[in-house]
Amino acid sequence: MKYLLYLIFPLLFSNIIAAQKVAVFEKYTALEKEVLSDKNTIYVVNFWATWCAPCVKELPHFEKLNSENKSVKVVLVSLDFKNQFETKLLPFLKNRKVNSEVVLLTDKDYNTWLPIVDKDWSGSIPATLIIKNGKRVFAEKTFSSYEELNEYVNTNIN
Repeated sequence: MKYLLYLIFPLLFSNIIAAQKVAVFEKYTALEKEVLSDKNTIYVVNFWATWCAPCVKELPHFEKLNSENKSVKVVLVSLDFKNQFETKLLPFLKNRKVNSEVVLLTDKDYNTWLPIVDKDWSGSIPATLIIKNGKRVFAEKTFSSYEELNEYVNTNIN
């Protein structure tokens, strides 16, 4: 019986340990202040959603960048619907074993925050923002491969 507890106990908590913690932000300015404010960090911020097929297709490239390029911090900003947070976003992250930092942005006042990200952003996703030393480089596009993403990031941070 004692050995059975040793086997079962870790299984009871494995979902908790493996679950992705996702902060929810009602305003982009709060996200920027709390997640993207370290001046010594190079951020690669990907705006995406589970309902966006090109976003989902390129997600593994950001995951690989997160695991292989330790000079940058990858932040995946989900634009999924708040009412699908627990039913769609969290299961999606768990099933895909996403390890990058993920935040949910529910700010629907697009006219206010899109120009903060980039003055020319139409709002389409996927979109990627690189922040280094206060400088911003923005790409409103899909990266078709890890190599393309990695080259884009390295070109813009070096």
